[in-house]
Amino acid sequence: MIKDLLKQLWKDKFARIALIVLGIIYFALFFADFIAPYTKDFSDRTMAYVPPSKIFTIDENGKLSKPYTYNYKREFDSEDLKIIYTLDRSKKHYIKFFSQGQPYKFLGLIPMKRHLVTTDREGRLFLLGTDINGRDVFSRILFGGRISMTIGFLALFVLFPIGLLYDGIAGYFGGKTDMIMMRFAEAVMSIPSFYLLIILASILPSGMTSVQRFMLIVIILALIGWAGFARVVRGMVLSIKNQEYVQAAKSIGASRLRIIVKHILPQTTSFVIVAMTLSVPSYILSESGLSFLGLGIQQPDASWGNMLKEAQEYTNIIYRPWLLTPGFLIFIAVLAFNLIGDTIRDVLDPKSKVR
Repeated sequence: MIKDLLKQLWKDKFARIALIVLGIIYFALFFADFIAPYTKDFSDRTMAYVPPSKIFTIDENGKLSKPYTYNYKREFDSEDLKIIYTLDRSKKHYIKFFSQGQPYKFLGLIPMKRHLVTTDREGRLFLLGTDINGRDVFSRILFGGRISMTIGFLALFVLFPIGLLYDGIAGYFGGKTDMIMMRFAEAVMSIPSFYLLIILASILPSGMTSVQRFMLIVIILALIGWAGFARVVRGMVLSIKNQEYVQAAKSIGASRLRIIVKHILPQTTSFVIVAMTLSVPSYILSESGLSFLGLGIQQPDASWGNMLKEAQEYTNIIYRPWLLTPGFLIFIAVLAFNLIGDTIRDVLDPKSKVR
């Protein structure tokens, strides 16, 4: 089933583009330590809000050259009363590939020094500029994406097993059990999820590490999201439990739990795949929204949400547009997941096809 589904996804041009884009994003995030020119702890406060480095391949004589860049000089503009950066052309800094740079641990385990792209010790290579603390935006996007792009999947791994079993029991037993369980699910659904998320996140202890806060946000997202597909799964269970193969399993003495887990819930796979794919974007947006409001991942650790928070001032939007890059990536990732989810829904349920 999965193989056929992937073939159908690849045939659709929009889904194919979305798969390629997400593949590139997750590949870059997996190898973030190697691809990033700097480690996640790098900071140079003398280089705050430096614009993206300019890379040259033609030297001053008009001849082809190895890629090189210049450092920026920090100067004060007395007329406009602001700090400006100009290129320091006194020395070239050649860009090196697969060269040694700042030490790091790949995936937090393997000590390494080699980076995909870097420059000499005196040079600075800021592919997407720096933030207010002089941290490389490109490197932080890679490290922050690991949080923003994985939190949804982790929440789903907690949410869907609980939700499926809950709805399977409600639909199978019916009667008062079904009524009580579904009223509880509807009560959870009636609470505005994002506002509840804000309240729960705001009461988290301030002394928590980012890892602890990350795991608690995952649990909170799972606990408030399971009821969203309760009605659909329950309705499917109500129709499936009267099928002949379910009655046959009852007649040979199969336990109720075995019937639910082995015979009923697997028949809801198509809906679960669609629901999971379409749920990931909402969790990405939830985490980004919390971090943007200062209730999610805290500085100095990076996530796309708390990086985007720095771009909320209009002066940064006008004069430092590179700070908006995390917002652009959030838009691309959410759009890609939605395109894939819509295509999967069209494949598994042709009657719902709208394009």
